[in-house]
Amino acid sequence: AYSGHYIAHVKDPQTGDWYKFNDEEIEKMEGKKLQLGIEEDLAETSKSQTRKPKCGKGAHCSRNAYMLVYRLQAPELQEKETEVAEVPGFLQKLVELDNCKFEEWCIEMSEMRKQSVDKGKAKHEEVKELYQRLPAGAGLPYEFISLEWLQKWLDESTPTKPIDNSKCLCSHGKLHPDKISSMKRISEFAADTFYSRYGGGPRVNAEALCKECVVERCRILRLKNQLNEDYKIISNLVKVTLHSEGYWIGKASLRSWRQLALEQLDEQEDGVDHSNGKMNGDVLSKDESHEEKRDENEELSFNEDILCPHGGLCISENERRIISEEAWQKLKNYFPKAPEFSVGQESCSQCKILEKEGEENEALNKMMANEQKTTLPNLFQDKNRPSVSNWPQETDVLYVVSQFFVEEWRKFIRRPTKCSPVSSIGNSALLCPHEGLMFDFTTMTKEDSKVLALIWPSEWEMMQKLFVVDHAIKIVKTENPESSVVNPLYISEPKLCPECREGLLFQQQRDMREYAQATIYVHKVIHNRKVMECAPELNVSSSEAEEEKEEPKPEGENDPDFNQINDGSVKRQKVSNQGYTVGQKQSIRRSTRHRKVRGEKALLVSANQTLKELKIQIMHAFSVAPFDQNLSIDGKILNDDSATLGTLGVIPESVILLKADEPIADYATMDDAMQVCLPEEGFKGTGLLGH
Repeated sequence: AYSGHYIAHVKDPQTGDWYKFNDEEIEKMEGKKLQLGIEEDLAETSKSQTRKPKCGKGAHCSRNAYMLVYRLQAPELQEKETEVAEVPGFLQKLVELDNCKFEEWCIEMSEMRKQSVDKGKAKHEEVKELYQRLPAGAGLPYEFISLEWLQKWLDESTPTKPIDNSKCLCSHGKLHPDKISSMKRISEFAADTFYSRYGGGPRVNAEALCKECVVERCRILRLKNQLNEDYKIISNLVKVTLHSEGYWIGKASLRSWRQLALEQLDEQEDGVDHSNGKMNGDVLSKDESHEEKRDENEELSFNEDILCPHGGLCISENERRIISEEAWQKLKNYFPKAPEFSVGQESCSQCKILEKEGEENEALNKMMANEQKTTLPNLFQDKNRPSVSNWPQETDVLYVVSQFFVEEWRKFIRRPTKCSPVSSIGNSALLCPHEGLMFDFTTMTKEDSKVLALIWPSEWEMMQKLFVVDHAIKIVKTENPESSVVNPLYISEPKLCPECREGLLFQQQRDMREYAQATIYVHKVIHNRKVMECAPELNVSSSEAEEEKEEPKPEGENDPDFNQINDGSVKRQKVSNQGYTVGQKQSIRRSTRHRKVRGEKALLVSANQTLKELKIQIMHAFSVAPFDQNLSIDGKILNDDSATLGTLGVIPESVILLKADEPIADYATMDDAMQVCLPEEGFKGTGLLGH
């Protein structure tokens, strides 16, 4: 050992003498010197001394032993014959084969290392040779080379690739002025050496700098510096009102021309080539080119807001105005490719023809809508409609159309210039693939009434003249001859398809149980009474405006929930004639949709949502804790918090009643309530107490 301090005591078994090995010094221990372990005893304090281990006579034990001594075996043991195991031949061959492969691998690695060392030395010599000659002297010819390639050439860990200067070229195939910072100026001798050894290109010399790009860059910088001054000049010029001379400009373009010019100059300064929309020399893929074309179509350039679809001047003068020639020339400096229209230029002739045809079509649609509204006034105003639940006494025949057709027709009547006219009644959507009916009048559900509309025979006769009917569907009421009790029989044409009807009912039931993001209404009950509902909407003409009117405050107005913003505020339509008589109440139009009332809020729920999650939603809407909520639907108490809304029978458009447990603030009232619950002491044992 050549560091630290190691001491060991070794006994010679032949002579019985002890020796002290103190690093490289060996000393025989005799007499008083024979004090084994005295060093470790002195090193330990009195408190830390531990009991020494027991050992036999003539032996020394120590806890500080850390040297292993090998002892030569006795000669008599060496003379004993030892058995030699023979290795099978096939194992010897495998070992020899493996040894040969290992030796070959060692030779190969040695050669590779030698080659790597030789390449490194050659590269080192090359760098040493060329590094001194890279700089180009003053007045001597020079070339530009990619700085990125030069850094990789200096890096010995990667093989050197051919020189690539294409990323530094502009769209004209010359050196881009903004890319000079990424190039290295080297001598012509070094450039010749590089290209001869590694190839690549293109070679970029001192004359390769693009003059066109330099001029364009200077123009952009000059325009950016002049932009603020031109903005003030143009703002003063456009204040003058012109009528006879000048140029048309879009009002939107005039408002935002400064921002458009700045963005365009920034793009050009960043090296954007407007011919292909890519940076210097990059190639566009098909997907990128389609995306850029789509973006260009979405974002209009300067003065393109007055272009018509045919590329001419738009016919609407509300979107454009006239500016002077001086102002237009200044704008042309920033937008040289902008469309130009002088004051004397005519608007697009094709657009004029289309506008005239559109006006004629609008007039025709208005006349058609007025005629249909006059012919079918009750259908449009939803007055005097036959009910699904109660067959009208006036007729024995009713016709059926799609509710979608009625809604689309009403949209056209209200806005004939904005909506397309309805030309046909598509009842085929109400039939199954077997051309049978998908519903039955006697078992018609609420879901059926949402897609069906009943028509009077007189209305059907008019509708056949106004619209093209693909399938006529009617329901006939007859007396049942087999029944002695007056029990009407309803026959539909075409007849009901039982299989498809059963499938439709199953689908409706499943939709009721498996809905997602459906609307339900939660109605808060105040003092065991529902809050007063709003009055029904009165029928008015579609041209009259809607106004909000103050409602009488219902009972429970002092509830804190009424102070919250409620999206379901009730709107009433203005009634032009206030002199309604009692007989006119029959013409009141009642909406079939759910009308929200005060104290009621709409919530979005899903069928797989639990009642507990619904209570949390109600807590956020009404500020009522879940444990204070008493919920019910159609008289059924909802108290299983782990059950889903689908299993509890909560369907879309349902109305859930909420009754909140209010805390008792009067402690005297609480004491009285507790006394009422306790029996009187004086009746104990008399048998008069109720059980």
